Amino acid sequence: MSYINRNQRAGRNKEGVMKLKKLKRIPMLVCMLALAVFTSACGIQSDITIGTQTYTETKIIAEMYKALIEDQTDLKVDIIPDLASSSLVINAMKRNDVQMATLYTGEIFNNHFPISGTKDRAKVLQEAQDGFQEYFGFTWMNPLGFENTYAFTVRKDLAEANGYTKISDVKKDMSSMKLGVDTTWLERSTDGYPAFSKAYDIKFGQVFPMEISLVYSAVANEQVDIVLAYSTDSRLKAYQLQTLQDDQQFFPPYDASPVLRSDLLKKYPEIQDTIAPLIGHLDADTMISLNYQVDIEKKSEREVAIAYLKEKGLLKS
Repeated sequence: MSYINRNQRAGRNKEGVMKLKKLKRIPMLVCMLALAVFTSACGIQSDITIGTQTYTETKIIAEMYKALIEDQTDLKVDIIPDLASSSLVINAMKRNDVQMATLYTGEIFNNHFPISGTKDRAKVLQEAQDGFQEYFGFTWMNPLGFENTYAFTVRKDLAEANGYTKISDVKKDMSSMKLGVDTTWLERSTDGYPAFSKAYDIKFGQVFPMEISLVYSAVANEQVDIVLAYSTDSRLKAYQLQTLQDDQQFFPPYDASPVLRSDLLKKYPEIQDTIAPLIGHLDADTMISLNYQVDIEKKSEREVAIAYLKEKGLLKS
């Protein structure tokens, strides 16, 4: 069964996409690893390499891991950013080119190993932890506290005026509502609009297919009434948008977790303790705010990560 394809999210970061276009004939991972080798040759030897996808939050969190580990241990950490997809990150971890990353529990729906198909949050987490340990030798830690998944979204003023807090609330107004949605989602039979309409018994009056990057401004400018967005995107804050609770649990959970090679933890067990303060403490609102500082205010991922850790008193130096 095919659910949300994390690989499609590479398009959310224009800088990452431009890099990919420039490297048409050279795999990105090879280039990044070549840089890491060059750095090592110059005398900066890392003990741990963290890989990130192209979207902002994985880069911010990687900088948090790096800062905490280097602050509280003698280990040196390197970061390879802008790997084009979660599958590329996983393959790099399998080869031991990368030893650590942030992954999302819904990754189990991408055919890595047999699963039950449940969308129960606790069971999906357990299947991710058990499956990635058994089939890949990865330790999948407990979630950081937020998920990044599809989320139906409206303007805050519209939500307040009509009492919208969950998806089911819009059913009474569905025939007059205009939906703006990612074109690919409309075309998917098992987890797209047809299945959603059946699960919620909701069919919107008008549907406007568009690029996912355009839905935020479209709903903010009242060109449409409701859109399907990403739940931790910085533009939710920029455009004052409110996500609606998926009360029928149509979308599978995509809880973010630190994932490490188990042999790395066996060698350096102290890593788990250093990043433990993050577990369960990065909620969606926090992640949206941190993403906003990078995407909209143009701060660096490292600057934002360090400021957050200092604010929470998590750095010793």
